[in-house]
Amino acid sequence: MELNDKVAVITGGDSGIGLASARLFLEAGADVVIMSNNPETRGVARSQLGAKVVTIEADVTDTRALGIAFAEVGRQFGHIDVLFASAGVVPPTPLERTSSELFERILRINVAGSFYTVQAALPYLRSGASVILIGSVVATMGIAGFGAYAASKAGLSGMARALASELPPKGIRVNTLVPGPTRTPIWGTIAHTERDLEELEKSLVRSISIGRLSDADEVAQAALFLASDHSSSMQAAEIVIDGGASRAPQGAPAYRV
Repeated sequence: MELNDKVAVITGGDSGIGLASARLFLEAGADVVIMSNNPETRGVARSQLGAKVVTIEADVTDTRALGIAFAEVGRQFGHIDVLFASAGVVPPTPLERTSSELFERILRINVAGSFYTVQAALPYLRSGASVILIGSVVATMGIAGFGAYAASKAGLSGMARALASELPPKGIRVNTLVPGPTRTPIWGTIAHTERDLEELEKSLVRSISIGRLSDADEVAQAALFLASDHSSSMQAAEIVIDGGASRAPQGAPAYRV
């Protein structure tokens, strides 16, 4: 199997793309560790994934907690082969109604949290390890009302390239998944009722060439590829999985030549 004898750590592995990736990594033969600061979702993830998965409490914005969490991974497994920093938030931030506290919280979780995660994991990442960060097409699409989220994901893309230049001497590669609209529980922070969720999905689908949202499992397949040795020559790459939303939007004008 693709990840036989590998140890994979996933922050935010208790929901959405992180949870789907944890399930796939387990099926591929990896020892999987999920880190999250939500005891309820950690428990649900463990019940879904089975006793083989290891769950550890950690807040990605707390460097001390991350240090303790990764030391526990080192104690149990000795090393890390795959680090997937998938923890993140996506609340809307309309310009006239966004507090400085919310703006800074989004950047702290999405950007600083990813940096702190890689930093804390570094002593345990062995040569050949794969680091996977998670961006978003929102970074370049100019979606109204999501300025803080767009800034965080644009910043993360730049940070990923810098890390990809810094870590090769240690034999570590860094790549980024860039999903578009993906059906995950994170949309519950924007659409608070089933009706709101349906309306949100309809509005999103209008710009997607394939006419539907991606599933978390589809993005997880790309994460599995980046985690495996099949992608061993990839460094500083961005894999876009958005149904064409950012590069071939539905309804774009057609020109005859």
